[in-house]
Amino acid sequence: MQEFEMLKSTITHVESVEEALGVEKKFSYQVELKGRITRDMVEEISRLKGEPDWMRRLRLRMLELFEKLPTPKWVRAVEEIDLEALVHYAKPQTETVSSWDQVPKEIREYYEKLGLPEIEAKALLGLGAQFDSEIIYFNLKKKLQEKGVIMLPMEEAVRRYPDLVQKYFMRVFPPEHKFAALHGALWSGGVFIYVPPGVRIEQPLETFFFIGQSMESQMEHSIVVADKGAYVHWIEGCSAPRLLKYSFHDGMVEGYAHEGATLKITTVQNWSRNVINFNNKRAIAEAGAKVHWVEGSIGSKTTYTFPSTVLKGEGASTEIVGITAAKGPYWKENGAKVWHLAPRTSSRVVNKSISAEGGVAVYRGVVHVQKGAKRARSHVQCDSLVLDKDSATLTVPHDQVFEETAVVTHEATASSISEEKLAYLRARGFTEDDAKAAIVLGFVGDILKDLPFEYAVVLGRVIELEFGKLSKVG
Repeated sequence: MQEFEMLKSTITHVESVEEALGVEKKFSYQVELKGRITRDMVEEISRLKGEPDWMRRLRLRMLELFEKLPTPKWVRAVEEIDLEALVHYAKPQTETVSSWDQVPKEIREYYEKLGLPEIEAKALLGLGAQFDSEIIYFNLKKKLQEKGVIMLPMEEAVRRYPDLVQKYFMRVFPPEHKFAALHGALWSGGVFIYVPPGVRIEQPLETFFFIGQSMESQMEHSIVVADKGAYVHWIEGCSAPRLLKYSFHDGMVEGYAHEGATLKITTVQNWSRNVINFNNKRAIAEAGAKVHWVEGSIGSKTTYTFPSTVLKGEGASTEIVGITAAKGPYWKENGAKVWHLAPRTSSRVVNKSISAEGGVAVYRGVVHVQKGAKRARSHVQCDSLVLDKDSATLTVPHDQVFEETAVVTHEATASSISEEKLAYLRARGFTEDDAKAAIVLGFVGDILKDLPFEYAVVLGRVIELEFGKLSKVG
């Protein structure tokens, strides 16, 4: 219990991440690239990073596709994004370091308020921290290197392991829509992780992404590979201070679980209110492999994130768990996509959403079972907690089943905080705010218990702060 309280104290006791981090600061940058997205801009990013020619050519192909592909009509907030007004590459006035003492104080304070150095010391074998467009902190513990694990900032991996990176880079998630192509042209930052055959990494690895100022785009690219029989758990954290205008996040995560491997990816997105958040996330699972996604989507103005798994090999399986919090007049989509391409594949999708004060939480999902994927099994469960009459929840499932022996099921429930529940807790000594927070935490508790302890505490505390004070009930 003492450890629990100590970890809770790493998150400042305020109502939101915006209050914890304060209003955005002004920073000076070594390089800023802004304006119309042209061939010259793309080639300049490639030149600044010292990339091999194959990556420069890939960026230019992505630019051509971006210019040709239509804007998705189902995406809200797109009309608010003025790409020509954004800074698409912002390199801070610091190089990549391996000690927090070497990180500039004004930047380090952000990560300290979020408790990242403490979490690294207690729970992580490797950590990278990105500020705007570049990884500024990177530390890998010796035992990882001894096991042959590769964990590098993506730019460095592109230069040092080009053949290995090329096998996966935008091959797991090809440029199938306009914003994926934009990402491919402008990507910067992210991490490359490769775990050799049979190697198990029991402690998590993490990369943390931070947007420092308004009117920026952040487009990090991360690849996590578990080779045959390997095991790895990668955590992705995201945050930003209170932005005076907006910023645009368009990141990508590609995962690959080779035969018999287990790949776990946990995301805690706690963006501030003026971030428009698009995510492109997909993993491939070969025979007997397992892919587990946990997606905690708490902050932002608008979010679209659909962790996806392609079950390519016989007996492959996936679990995709999502927690979505939409408080205020915001639109959050946290869905899932699964493709069953082989026999005896299985998938389980669990999505929990909370809506309050005019928020709209959406589950949008696809389950595709290809003909020949015999005895495939899939179950989708969507549970929603709607806290007032001004808020809403939507469930938009899309099942495409072409195999007669497959079993695909879907269930959805919606509930609210009733006056009876509050009265019950008040009678047992809870204040009004504590009672509301307890009900919300209980709603997501079965998901939190499966997270690493430190992150269950952090995510639970964020939800508690977000929903402990509500203006109306029922």
